[in-house]
Amino acid sequence: MTNEPENAKEKFLNPTSKFYGEFTPQNLTFNANLQEFASQVSLICGLETNGKVSAEEAYNRIRKLWKELETSKNNLLDNPET
Repeated sequence: MTNEPENAKEKFLNPTSKFYGEFTPQNLTFNANLQEFASQVSLICGLETNGKVSAEEAYNRIRKLWKELETSKNNLLDNPET
């Protein structure tokens, strides 16, 4: 049984969209990683705007997320295991 209020809250806080590109497991996984990156950056920007984290801390967090996304791209799309 699903908990609908929790599910609605999760969808609101972490919206996702459908994947419309060429289907491969690597493309689908990278798309999910990209959406997660965008969601996290949005949250970090909101925290910085409201004074919960400093601009430097927000920058460092986003930079770390960017490096993780780059690694994901390199592993999934640039050098896929065949």
